[in-house]
Amino acid sequence: MSHFAIVCRKCGKVLENAYCAFCEHCANALLVTQYREKEFSGGRGEGAWKFGWLPVHSPGFEQPAPAVYRSEGFARKIGVPELYICFCGYWPEKGAHLQTCTFKEFEAAVVIQNAKENGMPGLVVASAGNTARAFAHLSSVSGFPAIIVVPSMCLPEMWYLDEDTSGAVPTIAVSDGDYSDSISLARNISLVAGMPFEGGVKNIAKRDGLGIAMLESVNAMGMLPRHYFQAVGSGAGAIAAWEMAERFLKDGRFGDTLPALHLAQNLPFAPMAKAYWRKSRELSPADTDFSLIGETTTRVLSNRYPAYGVMGGVFDALEAAGGAMYGVTNDEVYAAMDLFEETEGIDLVPAAGVAAAALIQAVKNAAVKKGKVGQDGPVLLNITGGGERRLKRDMAVKRVSPLLISKNASESEMEKLIRHAVR
Repeated sequence: MSHFAIVCRKCGKVLENAYCAFCEHCANALLVTQYREKEFSGGRGEGAWKFGWLPVHSPGFEQPAPAVYRSEGFARKIGVPELYICFCGYWPEKGAHLQTCTFKEFEAAVVIQNAKENGMPGLVVASAGNTARAFAHLSSVSGFPAIIVVPSMCLPEMWYLDEDTSGAVPTIAVSDGDYSDSISLARNISLVAGMPFEGGVKNIAKRDGLGIAMLESVNAMGMLPRHYFQAVGSGAGAIAAWEMAERFLKDGRFGDTLPALHLAQNLPFAPMAKAYWRKSRELSPADTDFSLIGETTTRVLSNRYPAYGVMGGVFDALEAAGGAMYGVTNDEVYAAMDLFEETEGIDLVPAAGVAAAALIQAVKNAAVKKGKVGQDGPVLLNITGGGERRLKRDMAVKRVSPLLISKNASESEMEKLIRHAVR
């Protein structure tokens, strides 16, 4: 018997053979993993695989966990007495060894292992950059085939480890579209290639993999945080944090309150933030205005169709846990990146700067309003990417050299490209 079941969050039905799907009766509700063991276990293996609440059975490759530590310099500078950093990046001196410098590496590891155990021949993955790098790296490490689809607008910010390109993980770039177009094309390519689409937020392995950040943090802290800060694009990481926190509440030993979720996006393209400020479950066309993406510094967060209004999505997570959505300007992002490096001693990627800037905003607003953020319990800041400059001193990297295709490509064009890509 497996140590987990897959359950519809809306109707409670237990689904069989549901690798990556919605409930057949509840088309707009996410599935969730239900683990048979209710007590948290953090000592079953090495690195990220030591946790019992993961939908895998026998991991076949190494995967480091994040580094979690109590901040001194940054915490003192912004005025948070008890600030913990979940550093998802590369910082060997701190015990952080993610060679792709992103917490998407946890997602890729669990998704790949779960797919292997479900007998999948490979995966087609859509990405805005960080997920591509994570899957390219772990496809090479694990020997599990993957085809990666990205928007060409993100290529200037993309790099792969030089050693991973030797495995010839094919990357296809959509020449005339954004991340959402890449997702649509990836679904079509998966049908032509005979390999399943990774599935995005619908994939329980993706969310539980991203939940490793919360698992390792609570493991290190010995308790749930009172406040949790993270930058969001698709929203999968925030949903994962909420789902893991719910499991800790059921355990009962790590606190009795869900962490308040503080989720941040980069203005002016901040669809979830704008919708939540209206307390609306629905995104409006103005919220998802494609033209605004080019004005941000974090294209990796530029998802026009995030998991926001779906049952079990970001809106429900915020309503259940409390918290807020933040809009962060480019100037605030760069200022937060500089301050973090100055006080902690390691560089951040812009997406992590968005989260750090949101924390600075929250503390300032709490002080003005005589609120409690930073004063009523431990704060956890998920640094979703850092140490790129540090890594590039230690390892060889190269720019991505993709195969180009239109978002309106025909089936024959996709077949031709796939033959070229996987030869």
